[in-house]
Amino acid sequence: MANITLAGAVKLKSILRKRIQELEMEIYRVAYTKVEGDATPEKPTRALEVVDAELLDVRADSRTLDRLIYEANSHHTINFDGKALKLVEAIELATQFRAHADIYKNLSHAEKRELDYMNDELPIYTVALFDPEHYRVEALTFERHAHKLSNAVNAKNYQIELDFDEDKYF
Repeated sequence: MANITLAGAVKLKSILRKRIQELEMEIYRVAYTKVEGDATPEKPTRALEVVDAELLDVRADSRTLDRLIYEANSHHTINFDGKALKLVEAIELATQFRAHADIYKNLSHAEKRELDYMNDELPIYTVALFDPEHYRVEALTFERHAHKLSNAVNAKNYQIELDFDEDKYF
């Protein structure tokens, strides 16, 4: 059996998801037809059984890829900040870094003091209890960490070989 890189497997997984959706829609297109009166229905280009068999085959390959990807992500590690992280943890950490960067970016856009409305002739203000500039700088730091981590994961994904024959799809 041929091999595929983990990076290729992740891309192929996305292709298989799309193919499964296409085959599911095709099943309904080939399963029914409209006819006038007692006319004999025209046979579709591909029989329902053929499309169904292909769908089952693609789903089996998708499950196999899932398993191989999960195993690789759980087995292999990268180094980040002096620590060895399993790929699955590194991927989640990069996601969390991005989420935190987004929060900090939102805080960085705040005004220190902003008029909300007038209440009985007294202005009501929203006052930031933090320094927006501090959070702008911190957002950049979290983004850099996310990029660094993602780049390390991507580089590792091209080094890892999985036992899966991609020739069927590429």
